[in-house]
Amino acid sequence: MKATGIVRKVDELGRIVLPIELRRTLDIAEKDALEIYVEGSSVVLKKYRPSCVFCDSSKDVISFKGKNVCPKCLHELQAEQ
Repeated sequence: MKATGIVRKVDELGRIVLPIELRRTLDIAEKDALEIYVEGSSVVLKKYRPSCVFCDSSKDVISFKGKNVCPKCLHELQAEQ
């Protein structure tokens, strides 16, 4: 993990502001979803990209009955029937 030297305080509602430089660099726009998880003693923010429940691919994913599936896995599922 690379240090940026940027420090932000958490407000009374638990919010922080991501600096515009980071948002531009990481292509994070207003209303984009961020995935939040813990890695050791660090909190990690990652731009959320839906991925296939079977192969974890994030290319051309569609939602089918509430589950994300890529075209390749969808084709394989259809071939099994």
